[in-house]
Amino acid sequence: MGRIERAVSIADLRTLARRRLPRSIFEFIDGGAGDERTLRDNVDDLARLRLMPRVGVDVGTRRTAVELVGATAALPLVLAPTGLAGLYWPGGETAAARAAEQAGIPFCLSTNSVASIEEVAAAVPGGDRWFQLYFLKDPVLMSGMLRRAKDSGYRVLCMTLDLAVHGRRERDLRNAFTVPLRPRLRTVAEVLARPAWLAGFLRTGVRFGNFADVAPSSGFSSIAQHVAKLCDASATWRTIEAVAREWDGPFVIKGVLSPQDALRAVELGAEAVIVSNHGGRQLDHVPSAAAALPAVVQAVAGRAQVILDGGVRRGVDLVKARALGADACMIGRPFLWGLAAAGEAGVARTIEVLREELDIALALLGVPSVDAVNADCLYREAPAA
Repeated sequence: MGRIERAVSIADLRTLARRRLPRSIFEFIDGGAGDERTLRDNVDDLARLRLMPRVGVDVGTRRTAVELVGATAALPLVLAPTGLAGLYWPGGETAAARAAEQAGIPFCLSTNSVASIEEVAAAVPGGDRWFQLYFLKDPVLMSGMLRRAKDSGYRVLCMTLDLAVHGRRERDLRNAFTVPLRPRLRTVAEVLARPAWLAGFLRTGVRFGNFADVAPSSGFSSIAQHVAKLCDASATWRTIEAVAREWDGPFVIKGVLSPQDALRAVELGAEAVIVSNHGGRQLDHVPSAAAALPAVVQAVAGRAQVILDGGVRRGVDLVKARALGADACMIGRPFLWGLAAAGEAGVARTIEVLREELDIALALLGVPSVDAVNADCLYREAPAA
C-alpha cells in the first residue's frame, strides 16, 4: 500500500502536506485572517452538531448522488476555487480537475490559478468545470475572462463577492509570503529542507496564468498587492447583474453570509448561493458558514440551491450540512492538503475518504439516500422542564 492510501482521514492528509511543503507555503493554505477565530469556528461549529440515527431501516443500497446546478454530481461536493494550486504541486489545477472528473463531482477553477483557463480545459476536457470570477478593475480584462471561460466549455460561473480587499492574514505577513517567493535566509532554508517540493517548483515555476497578458508587477508581490492592483473594490450588485447578463448561463454567488444578500442573489437569477466566509481568510469574527447557513436557507426558501463552504473535514459534515438545509458542500483546504501530499492521487484520496465516510454515515443513520437527509437527522436536546 502506498503512502497516500495509508492516509485514512483528512487530518492525515494535512500532516503529509505539512511534511512536504515549505513552512510559508503550508501556512498560506492553512492560515486565516486576524485571530483566526472564524477559521476555527468553521470547523468547530460543524463538529458540535450531533446526529440522531434511526434503526430498522433498509440501507442495503445507498445513493450519494445529487442534482447540483443543473447536473448530476456523484457526491454533494464541489472542489472550491483556490488560488495558486499549482504552487503546491506541479500542474496542481489540472491534477485536481482530473481527480474531480474521475469522482464525478464539479471542479471550480480560480481566477488566481497558476494554470490558465485554457490549459485546464485542454488537459481535462470532460467533467463538470466551473469558473470562479473576481471583479476586476479592467472591464476589458474581465470580459475577456468570461469569454475565454465560455469558449473553453466551463459550464457554471461562480462570482465571488467577499474579496473587495485582501484580508489581513498574519501568518503570511510574518512569513513575508510573496509570488514569487522572496529569497530571505529563512525562506531559502525552508525550501532547501523540502527537496521534493523544490524539484517540482524549479521544473514548472509559478505565475498567475489567467493574467499572462497583464504587465507583471516588478519584483516580489504579496497576494494583497496582487488583489489591490487588479480587483475592483467598488463593484456593486449592479456590477454583478451586468456580469450575469454577459455570461448568459448558469451562475452561482459565493461569499454570502447575510440572508438579505442571499435574497439579492436569488432575485438576480443565481442558480445557487454559496454560504462562505472565504475559509476565515477575509474578515475575522464573522459567523461560521454553518452558523449562517440556516437563515440563508430560510431566506432562499427553495428558489435556488444553497452550498456550504467552510469547515468540512469529515463525511459526516456533508450529512450535517444537508440536515441544516444545504444541497452540497465545497471543500478547499482538504483537497489542497491532498494535492500537496501526492498530486492527483492525493486529491482523489481526499474525495474517497469523504465518500467512504459519507456512505458509512448514511448506513448507520438509517438514511438510504443523501436526498433523504433532513433536520430529523440532527440530535436536538429536549428542552429543560
